[in-house]
Amino acid sequence: MNMADSAFPQVDTPAATPLPRRETALQVAGLGKRVPLPSGELTILDGVGFSIARGDTVAIVGASGSGKSTLLALMAGLDTPSSGTVMLEGEAMSSLDEDGRARVRGEKVGFVFQSFQLLPSLTALENVMLPLELRGDADAESPARAILQKVGLGERLGHYPRQLSGGEQQRVALARAFVTRPSLLFADEPTGNLDTHTGQAIIELLFDLNAEAGTTLVLVTHDEHLAVRCGRTLRLDGGELVAP
Repeated sequence: MNMADSAFPQVDTPAATPLPRRETALQVAGLGKRVPLPSGELTILDGVGFSIARGDTVAIVGASGSGKSTLLALMAGLDTPSSGTVMLEGEAMSSLDEDGRARVRGEKVGFVFQSFQLLPSLTALENVMLPLELRGDADAESPARAILQKVGLGERLGHYPRQLSGGEQQRVALARAFVTRPSLLFADEPTGNLDTHTGQAIIELLFDLNAEAGTTLVLVTHDEHLAVRCGRTLRLDGGELVAP
């Protein structure tokens, strides 16, 4: 026996433990959207496919008309594809009827839109309570008050949208989106109707709320500066997914 071998006996080194794979929040495969026109069929999306892991922040970018908002609508089950599939948190959206897709959205999805989409006849508090009430929660008011306080509108609970600035309306929209504790949040040009300073404040709030909740974020934007805030960027060009 070699002296070196006896002095330093070999031991088995355990293999490195692989990092656990994160579960998939959203999977898109072969997604296409075509609409008939008098002049022929218009292809809006063609063969789009990707997957998003839980907790990811993903920006979808592209020029106007590239299919960004159509893709978001298909992913969220607000529209149905001409071809392909969308799996959202294990649910095959294209195999569900409208009631089924609405159920999945109510249970798992939050939305923030460029145009705020607040109901003008409801106060800030009532707008935020609404998705909880629609879901059948016994107590909608307490969490709605708490999250409006968190977004800085604790003194504006009784104000109607017309009595709020654009930035305040979008804060209400953010509160409404997060109050249901969604597993996935879709944001479509959330600063599109806001000035630069207000828009920046809204983005900071969006990312803070998202990080705190651990939500999967899919952000549609034409703003490259905003896109780089996300961990990953998907780029559309002429309805097709292209390299960043």
